[in-house]
Amino acid sequence: MKKFLDSPATLLDTSLRGFAKAHADIVDLHTEPNYVCRKQNKPGKVALISGGGSGHEPLHSGFVGYGMLDAACPGQIFTSPTPDQMLAAAQMVNTGAGVLFIVKNYAGDVMNFEMAAEMLDCPNATVVVNDDISLPKNHSIGRRGVAGTTIVEKIVGAGAEAGLDLAACQALGERVVGNTASMGVALTSCTVPALGHPTFAIADDEMEIGVGIHGERGRETGKIAPATEIVAQVAGHIIDELAPSAGQSILLHVNGFGGTPLVELHLLYELAWQFLSGRGLHVQRSLVGNFTTSLDMAGCSLTVTLLDDELRQLWDAPVNTAALRWGC
Repeated sequence: MKKFLDSPATLLDTSLRGFAKAHADIVDLHTEPNYVCRKQNKPGKVALISGGGSGHEPLHSGFVGYGMLDAACPGQIFTSPTPDQMLAAAQMVNTGAGVLFIVKNYAGDVMNFEMAAEMLDCPNATVVVNDDISLPKNHSIGRRGVAGTTIVEKIVGAGAEAGLDLAACQALGERVVGNTASMGVALTSCTVPALGHPTFAIADDEMEIGVGIHGERGRETGKIAPATEIVAQVAGHIIDELAPSAGQSILLHVNGFGGTPLVELHLLYELAWQFLSGRGLHVQRSLVGNFTTSLDMAGCSLTVTLLDDELRQLWDAPVNTAALRWGC
């Protein structure tokens, strides 16, 4: 294993200190317990809080700031944050309008956020993101929350910034979740520092279709194919899931898992744009880059969100975070 670190045990704390210093104009870092919060709270605004295991950066800490999250709770690598982190963050950023938790659908995340919500002495609500269509709808643990989480956090963040109340922010988040589907493909596994070796083995001529973001294997292993065929397979599953009508406006998000260069991600975007446009869909908005990563995994996911005028306007609204920034 070759990684830039002194010790797996100190990786997260040192990284968080570096992140906070690099973006000191946007965020503050609190320790014992760890959470990142927005530099300046906006009185009377619904506070948005998310979090999860580290290793997915810039999700979630990179999305703290104007127009997105008010706080993010980072757990250890691929490990859920604890309820005390979530509670402390919520108490810090709540300004009287209540707290909305945005939670990826993993058992540990859901359980710990539920515990924090029960302990929190202010109005609160939760949106659970389950955009990964690699798993069937009736899967025992439900569908996982993956790259669509970025879309939810951006759109709901804009709604909260515009003054929507807690119930409206929750309803907006649930609408975005219902309009969003994602699926990922990996060419390599990832290496968790504390483990020291890849989480699964994959041959040089193979790919994993339907991977998670914690080093989980996909729903099937296949021989690597030309990019056009990979995109057609993944985008085809997404379209089958969402069943959009002809002429539907969409947001297309091509997300890298941490080890795929932008030249390949933009190639995939072009191929996905061609595929979706060829099926009568109007790609109105886009996001390309490494936003929901899996450490050093080579691979990508495609995410499609069905847009209407309101969702498009909220996506376009100004945002100022470490990882997303426009209109400010």
